Amino acid sequence: MIGSLLILGFTLSLDNFRTAIALGTVPLRWGRAVQLALVFGFWDGIAPLVGILVGNYWSQTIGSTAEYVGAVALGAYGLYLVVRAWRATAPEELDRPWALFGLVVPLSADNVLAGASLGLLGFSPWLVAPVFGAITALMVLIGLQLGRAAARVIRIRSDLVAGVALVVMATAMGLGL
Repeated sequence: MIGSLLILGFTLSLDNFRTAIALGTVPLRWGRAVQLALVFGFWDGIAPLVGILVGNYWSQTIGSTAEYVGAVALGAYGLYLVVRAWRATAPEELDRPWALFGLVVPLSADNVLAGASLGLLGFSPWLVAPVFGAITALMVLIGLQLGRAAARVIRIRSDLVAGVALVVMATAMGLGL
């Protein structure tokens, strides 16, 4: 039972991990990276609770649109980064909490569906939420560090790379790839 939950938590955290790699190319202080990872993890922990409460009917509705909502949010944020890169002279630490933390809710939509399904299977919300949240926080922190390492190797505008990467990811998600 716990093994299946860990595998599901890992799988559901991969969208946040991909996003974190792209965001990691933009300069972030260590404290901001940890804060970002904790916020992503918090919302990925809250989402299954919401799913369990919402139930089967709503999970079907959210499940059919969750990827599109996430794709639109990623694409919009990627376009924001691209436009910001064209206007700015050099990459600076990205400190727009409304934009960074605005990504977490759409990216957690799949966890709402998973939570509803797990609730129907009898899993405790007090087990699911912390497991999913911890896995996502760890995966986001790793993704941010991988993105930071990639930005050191690839000497181009990291904010532009992050924006383009998010737009490409959003397009792929929207096309179901």
